[in-house]
Amino acid sequence: MAEAHIPGIPLDRSELGDQRFLSAAGISRLDVVDSTGSTNADLLRAVTVEPASWPDLSVLTAEYQTAARGRLERHWEAPPLSSVSVSVVLRPVNAEGRPLPTQSYSWLSLIAALALRETLLETAGIPAELKWPNDVLVRGRKIAGILAQMGPMADGSVPPVVLGTGLNVTLHEDELPVPTATSVFLEGARTTDRTQLLKSYLSHFAVLYRSFCNADGDPTAGMAGGPSLHKRVEAVMVTLGRQVRAQLPGDHEIIGHASRLDEYGSLLVVDKDSREHVVTAGDVVHLRPWSAPEDAGEGGYA
Repeated sequence: MAEAHIPGIPLDRSELGDQRFLSAAGISRLDVVDSTGSTNADLLRAVTVEPASWPDLSVLTAEYQTAARGRLERHWEAPPLSSVSVSVVLRPVNAEGRPLPTQSYSWLSLIAALALRETLLETAGIPAELKWPNDVLVRGRKIAGILAQMGPMADGSVPPVVLGTGLNVTLHEDELPVPTATSVFLEGARTTDRTQLLKSYLSHFAVLYRSFCNADGDPTAGMAGGPSLHKRVEAVMVTLGRQVRAQLPGDHEIIGHASRLDEYGSLLVVDKDSREHVVTAGDVVHLRPWSAPEDAGEGGYA
């Protein structure tokens, strides 16, 4: 007999709007909407039309997305009140207001993945790992995806980044987008409170993001008195050390050993002829050694 679905609980808007939380996290604006096509699309439009109204660390979250989008234009839809669907406007500058070099922007989605991993560990009590370039896995199954998109460059200013994160929270087996996905509920977490998960994620992200900005976007600099961003990401990235198939734009692919990340967060893959390839974009499929490929789930904004 199928398990009855428990209706989702709306986000606590008063708790999310609490000024003590917003100030502690450095969040300049937080809007909650009942339904939208895509929070990323909404913010990309907003920073184009009214950029002054959406400063750094402005947040838009939705109870329900009807046209969520991932990398490579993938679309899917989750039931209302079942996910954390959130996008953040980023205008990266250091403590003196100097813009970060745009080549450092490739680390922003990895910062989000790292922050979400910390949230899952501390708030939900479940283990999590990163899959390059933008997925968070729990026990090999995709629980979240992240999508970073560059906004418009106006009057020669540094372009903003809109960073979208989708976390599967209360989805049941029959609601998953692909068989290799999972949810906070399915992993037996200590909580499926979307408000607490969202607050924890935003708090963790803000700390890592500010540290990265104040290091001028240098991924090798120590963060918050601990290891560098580069070391933190590599330590929890399950892709490294694996045999992978990197599916690149233009129908090209590379099969080889995923060895490390370079200074831009790109994946370095060594093929059978010992040639090292730099993979900057595309899907990566984890392969079983000496066996058929096994996909760890679609990449993108879950």
